[in-house]
Amino acid sequence: MIAYVTVGADDIAQAERFYSALLSPLGYELEHYQGDLSYIPPKGAGQGVALPDLYVKRPFNGQPASAGNGTMIAFEARDQSQVRAVHAAALAAGGADEGAPGFRPDYGADFFVCYLRDPQGNKLALFSSNPDEPGRDG
Repeated sequence: MIAYVTVGADDIAQAERFYSALLSPLGYELEHYQGDLSYIPPKGAGQGVALPDLYVKRPFNGQPASAGNGTMIAFEARDQSQVRAVHAAALAAGGADEGAPGFRPDYGADFFVCYLRDPQGNKLALFSSNPDEPGRDG
């Protein structure tokens, strides 16, 4: 079980604007810890712990942060409208578009997704696969 994920950031204030725009609508709570950011996911009904947390930190070695080539973190939204709204909010907060919200031919008919880069260049996905909404073929 993955307990937490960490991404590096050189500008914590800029990272906070972006990640708060992305994660607050999904129910994550922000905690500040020694100048870094901890985003704690919401617990589901009957769930003891919600994992994983997302930590945004300056690299411990003092070197500039860099994005991993081939690394991506995905977050689940409740529905397609939330994917669209959070995508727009994340772009307005300094993110870059890597794929507008929509269906992809290579994925399941209910998988509605967008792709973003945070201000540091880390790749993120936000998706909904809500079966109660129209799918790609409907």
